[in-house]
Amino acid sequence: MPKTILIVDDAPHIRTLVSSYLQQEGFRTLSAANGKQALQVAEADPPHLILLDIMMPEMGGYEFMRVYARDHDTPIILLTARVEETDKVLGLELGGDDYVTKPFSMRELTARIKAVLRRLDKSQAQGNLLQQGDFVLDRASRILSLHGERVDLTPTEFGLLEALMLQPGRALSRLELLEHIQGNRYEGYERTIDVHIRNLRAKIEPESHQPRFIETVYGVGYRLAVTP
Repeated sequence: MPKTILIVDDAPHIRTLVSSYLQQEGFRTLSAANGKQALQVAEADPPHLILLDIMMPEMGGYEFMRVYARDHDTPIILLTARVEETDKVLGLELGGDDYVTKPFSMRELTARIKAVLRRLDKSQAQGNLLQQGDFVLDRASRILSLHGERVDLTPTEFGLLEALMLQPGRALSRLELLEHIQGNRYEGYERTIDVHIRNLRAKIEPESHQPRFIETVYGVGYRLAVTP
């Protein structure tokens, strides 16, 4: 079965162009002109991944993410003409998995889509539990349990914690973490790992400003404490 991609953009020519190209690449596509329509489409026909514009009428991308991410962990790649660092960081903090600036290459966009989906498929196929202390990561259901309580993670946060739990106590560079969650390195993306780590800490650390579980290794990257 082909993977379904929901394209959310208020520009009809972009929706048509992206949809046509992705269909040629073997994907099934859905489309919506704004966040409000996207909520309806995604509810009726859940996609495997969402391509999401930021600036749209009625409901923009950020508002869509705030609503949609409450109940779904579908990966989201942001599409936007806005290049300010604060916009990029906000999108990632709201749960975005990647960020593509317009105008973009269709080949690059497709490569990023495939990288995100490949990482999810790989994790799901392994289907076993990872456990460190009170952390139990179920890679089949993609659920984290901490102290017996479920913790909802975005796909990227899940991938980062998975990478750290696979090698507890070992310092992993940002590039190693990026390669685990994306499979490819894209210029300018490596430092956004810090944003995702900050989001992850906020969900699992008793005090995120004094992390006990995910430790910063200055000049290198991050590591998971051996007995969190």
